[in-house]
Amino acid sequence: MPHDGGMPIIPDTKNWTWVVERPCPECGFDASGFGEKDVAAILRANATAWPAVLDRADVRLRPDDSTWSALEYGAHVRDVIRLYAERLALMLEQDDPLYPNWDQDATAVAERYNEQDPAVVAEELLAAARVLADAFDAVPDDAWGRPGRRSDGVQFTVASFAKYFIHDPVHHLWDVTRSAG
Repeated sequence: MPHDGGMPIIPDTKNWTWVVERPCPECGFDASGFGEKDVAAILRANATAWPAVLDRADVRLRPDDSTWSALEYGAHVRDVIRLYAERLALMLEQDDPLYPNWDQDATAVAERYNEQDPAVVAEELLAAARVLADAFDAVPDDAWGRPGRRSDGVQFTVASFAKYFIHDPVHHLWDVTRSAG
């Protein structure tokens, strides 16, 4: 039975880095079907779908005890986009940076995602997507191979980082639209 999100969600501890190499069996995302230079356009298209999702009457309702509400997903996607803009800048400005750790579940609780204003989240998500898409568009051809690392040691190039990143907003849009009716 849907509810308003008073209980914390069990954290997702899966390692999703494989989405760069093979299709996601859940959302169908396939990173092999496009180039890293296409990520900006995919992000822009994805972002334009979020305002309608965040305008739904049931935006704060969780479909079950283990799934975020559409508002929580929207706030998460906004914050992921912001985080990846910071990480992309690190990769372009530093040699093989180690990204600061980020706990998405702790952030969702601390920032009270399900209590935020959906219209504000929509505006902020669109603005963040514009910034990151523009940053991806501005990556010089010779910089797509620059490295960076997550705190768990996973290594990315700017190219693999871009393809890994875009799965998150695509997958979460699928999460919130597959059962909407």
